[in-house]
Amino acid sequence: DWSSDVCSSDLNNDNLLARRKNVLPNGLGVAFPIFADKAKNSEIWDVEGKRYIDFIGGISVLNTGHSHPKIVEAVTEQLQRFSHTSAQIVNYESYVTLCEKLCEKAPISGDKKAFLLTTGAEAVENAIKVARAKTGRPGVIAFVGGWHGRTLLAMGLTGKVIPYKKMFGPMPASIFHAPFPAPENGISEEDALRGLEMIFKADIDPSEVAAMIVEPVQGEGGFHQLTPSFAKKLREICDKHGIVLIFDEVQCGFARTGTLFATEQLGVEPDLMTSAKSLAGGFPISALIGRAEVMDAPLPGGLGGTYAGSPLGTVAALKVLEIIEEENLLERSNQIGTKIANFLTGLNNPKISYVRHKGAMLAFDLVNSNGEPDVEATNSLKAKAFEKGLLLASCGMYFNTIRVMVPLTVEDNVLDEALAIIEQALA
Repeated sequence: DWSSDVCSSDLNNDNLLARRKNVLPNGLGVAFPIFADKAKNSEIWDVEGKRYIDFIGGISVLNTGHSHPKIVEAVTEQLQRFSHTSAQIVNYESYVTLCEKLCEKAPISGDKKAFLLTTGAEAVENAIKVARAKTGRPGVIAFVGGWHGRTLLAMGLTGKVIPYKKMFGPMPASIFHAPFPAPENGISEEDALRGLEMIFKADIDPSEVAAMIVEPVQGEGGFHQLTPSFAKKLREICDKHGIVLIFDEVQCGFARTGTLFATEQLGVEPDLMTSAKSLAGGFPISALIGRAEVMDAPLPGGLGGTYAGSPLGTVAALKVLEIIEEENLLERSNQIGTKIANFLTGLNNPKISYVRHKGAMLAFDLVNSNGEPDVEATNSLKAKAFEKGLLLASCGMYFNTIRVMVPLTVEDNVLDEALAIIEQALA
C-alpha cells in the first residue's frame, strides 16, 4: 500500500507547486495541484501519499494502465541493450516489426506502409506533408472542434481557438475549417456538408486541396462521433476531387472505442491514419499508416526525426498489442462504456445531458435549467471529485463536457468507487 509511504517533510505538493511557479511559464497549465509519486493501473499516489483514481489516463495515453508489468519488463530489457540510435542512422528490428503489425491491423485495403514518430502532432504534420507530396497541392480541410496538436501546423488544423491558438498567430496558410456534425451542438450532417460546400465556393477550389483530416471521434472537441453516413460522404468528396482522406486516431485508437481503431466502425477506408497516445502505454511514440502509393510520395530523407520511433517506444507498443488481445480489452472497453453510460442515465440528474460513447470513449455535458452549457457546474464537479480522490477532465467547445479516459484495465471495484464519487459530487 503506497499510501503509507513516509514522505520527506519538504517534499509536499505546496512546496513543489511554489518551485514550479518560479521556474515554469504561466502558459504551461496544470489541472490539479498535486505531484505524482507512484502509479499502478488506474490509481495514482501523490508525494504526500494520497491516493487518486485516474479517469484521465494521461489524456487517453494509458488504455493499458499505469506501469503494466509486461510493458515495464519489455522496456527495462530494451534499456539494458540500447536506448537510442536514431532509426534513420541505425535501424532496429522492433521498429520494422511494429510497422508490419500496424499495417496488418489498419483498416485500409491493399498495400500499406507505416513509419514512426514521437508525438501525435508529429504524426499529423507528417500526414499533411505526405498528402501534399502526393497531390502537389497546398490546401487542407479540417473541422470545427477538431484537435490535432500544439505545433504550428497542427495548431492551425485544430478547430478551437481558446486557449490553444489565442496570441499565437498568424496560423499557417491554406487551412480551412468545416462544421463538424454534432447534434449536441445543433449541427446536422446537412449543415456540415453545406459548410464544406461553402468552403469550396468561397475559399479554395477542391482541385487545390491536398487533404481532408478528421477524427473518427473528436477528442478535445467533446467526444462527438463521426457517423458512418458522414464518413461515406467525405470519402465520396475526396474520391471525386482527388483529395487524400486522413483519419486522426491519435486519441480514439488502440481499443478506446471498443475496436482497435475507431475507423473500423465507420465502414469507410481512409488513405492515411495517425496513431499515438495509447499506442505505447505511456512511452512517446506515434505512427503514420497509409496506402503505399500515398506513403511513398515524399523523397528519401524527407521524413523522419531524431527521436522518431524510439526503441523504448517500439517494444512498449508491441506489448500493448499483446495486452489488448490477451486481456480482451476490446470487450472490456465496451463493458466499461456501457456500465458508465447506464450509471449516468440512471442518476436522472437534470444537469447531465447528451451521454455519448463508443466503447469506453465516453463523455457527457453539464447544462443549466435552460439546457445551456454550465461551465460552473462542470468545474464544480471536477473540484468536488478531486477532493474525494477522483481525477476528471473536461473538454468541448463550450467547456462543459466531462470526458472519461479511464484505463481499460481498471478493476471493477475501483470503477465502482469512482462512479460513487461522481454521484456524490453531483449531489
